[in-house]
Amino acid sequence: MTPTELLPAPPPHAAARRALLAGSAGNLVEWYEFGVYGCFATVIAANFFTPHPGTPGGGAEALVATYASFALAFFFRPLGALLFGRIGDRFGRRPALVLVIGLMTLATTLIGLLPTRADIGAAAPWLLTFLRVLQGLSAGGEFGGAVSLMVEYAPPGRRGLYGAWQSFTVALGLLAGAGTAAALAAVLPAEALYAWGWRIPFLLALPLGTVALWLRTALEEPPGAHSPGPPGPPGAADATGPTGLGEQARAVVLGIGRIMGWSAAGYAFLVVLPSHLQSALGASFRDALLATALVNLGFAASILPAGLLSDRVGRRPVMLGGALGIAVLAHPLLHLLQSPGASPPARAAAVLTAGVLVGLLAGPGPAMLAEMFPRRVRCTGLGLSYALANAVFSGCAGLFITALTARTADTAVPAHYAAGACALSAVALLTLRGNDHREPLR
Repeated sequence: MTPTELLPAPPPHAAARRALLAGSAGNLVEWYEFGVYGCFATVIAANFFTPHPGTPGGGAEALVATYASFALAFFFRPLGALLFGRIGDRFGRRPALVLVIGLMTLATTLIGLLPTRADIGAAAPWLLTFLRVLQGLSAGGEFGGAVSLMVEYAPPGRRGLYGAWQSFTVALGLLAGAGTAAALAAVLPAEALYAWGWRIPFLLALPLGTVALWLRTALEEPPGAHSPGPPGPPGAADATGPTGLGEQARAVVLGIGRIMGWSAAGYAFLVVLPSHLQSALGASFRDALLATALVNLGFAASILPAGLLSDRVGRRPVMLGGALGIAVLAHPLLHLLQSPGASPPARAAAVLTAGVLVGLLAGPGPAMLAEMFPRRVRCTGLGLSYALANAVFSGCAGLFITALTARTADTAVPAHYAAGACALSAVALLTLRGNDHREPLR
């Protein structure tokens, strides 16, 4: 028998659709919350990180402190990827995914209930940071388990499309977060928004998370997703492919290189943009949220087509197109966005284009990472690659961009950041083989 014949038969389409729904539901909750946090960064800064809380603004120093809390949560993602990845590889995808969505829902809901600095003083920012750490742990385990589940359930020739649903639900979560924030800004006066309105989006995570938890408790494991007993240490041999410690470490580093542009540009354009437009360019809160909604709309619209296209032509040309497009166009797009003479349609086209280019990276990205690791270490390997890339290039994006813009008065810092990371990522993407998308999963 050939190695392909030894692999589990493709699962029924109904089971694959259920796995797709359950696997992507948690991503929506997670990224809804991150989108809300990015949109309300200036509000959170005023309530938790300023000596005189409750007043609009808070200054660049308070905004930097807010993003420092944001970045700290990302640096706990690799720990979560290791912890929940080992659970997913040893005991199955479902237990890990149930645990991470429960922890994420609890932490997000508690943020909505937190007393502010005006209520309890300096303890407030520390409590907020602690809850962000819990979110970082759960988010670190979410990606590896969800992507492994969806890609392992994918019908032949559809791994790119199924993996793209992870990124698509990320976009839906960010859109939902931006849309909720925009709606609240439209109906509430600024005083009410800063006083109590900011809590509403965080509390909405409770019903969303409950639905996702229900879907995941009814989940079935993909055929052959894990073997009885522990898989052994990372240096152990695997019947479906080598899993030596050195090889896995190289694969993780290469995976980070391939997605660093996705991580950096995604956060620079999709999450950090609203506060940058307000603090550096003087845009109103509502105009900044509108720009964020448009860039996320372009992002969401391109993800599934990009994943499907990568199933046909390969991961390399699609992802290279996105990385090189951002490297070349990031500065012209940002210049157009901040130009006083630019028309509203031109500015809308600029942010939509930025979102589409990030979607070209995010669509094929999950399947590309899953194809790099054997089944027995897939949750841990791809989750760790994603978590480390996000810790460095996403979690630090807001802190780096805000601090450097304040220090240098250079309003093009987001473009420098995104273009530089994507240029380096393009080099790593050149190592992809043209037929990787057609090979069976190891």
